[in-house]
Amino acid sequence: MRNALHKMNPSVKFLLITVCMLTMAFYFDPWTPLVFWGGVLVLQILFSRINWKKWSLFMLPFFITAIGYFWTTLVFSEDQSGIVIWSLWSIEFTETQLNQAMSLSFRVLAFSSLSLMFALTTNPVTFVLSLMQQLRLSPKIAYGIMVGYQFLPVLKDEFTQIGQAHRLRGVGREKNAIQRLLGIRRVLIPMLAGAVRKAERAAFAMEARGFTGERRSSYFHVITVGKVDAIIVTLFLLVLVLSCTNKFWLG
Repeated sequence: MRNALHKMNPSVKFLLITVCMLTMAFYFDPWTPLVFWGGVLVLQILFSRINWKKWSLFMLPFFITAIGYFWTTLVFSEDQSGIVIWSLWSIEFTETQLNQAMSLSFRVLAFSSLSLMFALTTNPVTFVLSLMQQLRLSPKIAYGIMVGYQFLPVLKDEFTQIGQAHRLRGVGREKNAIQRLLGIRRVLIPMLAGAVRKAERAAFAMEARGFTGERRSSYFHVITVGKVDAIIVTLFLLVLVLSCTNKFWLG
């Protein structure tokens, strides 16, 4: 079960995360997203083998964003009603401002944790195949996404090669940011031409192998919905219900 989130059907996981996010969007108290965020972290610890060092690096910008939301909402909130709980110089902070700031911050952390969980536990190819088999996504769109995804490393290497070729030919590096932004055209135009050629070759290859874009009745790699999906969905919905009803059991 330590790999349950990795083995989970990607389409089921995607729909589950969408439902959780939409539900959280309707709660504006600080404790509901906080409890939900804590529950999501516990489930990730128990049912995934995420590299937590990588997770921390990816979460760092979201933590900074959450702190920014907290401070700006606390200082510039229009609704300043309620009991004054703290004052700094001439600025007074009320209980309402604090609740709004905490709500926004914890919501950012909850949403970002869900997104990272999906990104770090889902194989992109498996996700696209699952979209075709479970959610009936058109094969033309699905295979287009897969080919585009596999082109990303190629484009990165090509960008590096073009830059090295320019330096070998004596093209100097611009000193200021505006000149570098304008000079990037020298790289983008050959990259665009190369991408068009690669896309055309990929289209010819797929057509030569019998790809027509029509739906298939059978697949070589079958993605199924199983017992693991039911268990994880039940646990997430339990965390969601406990988060939404925290007023009753937290008092």
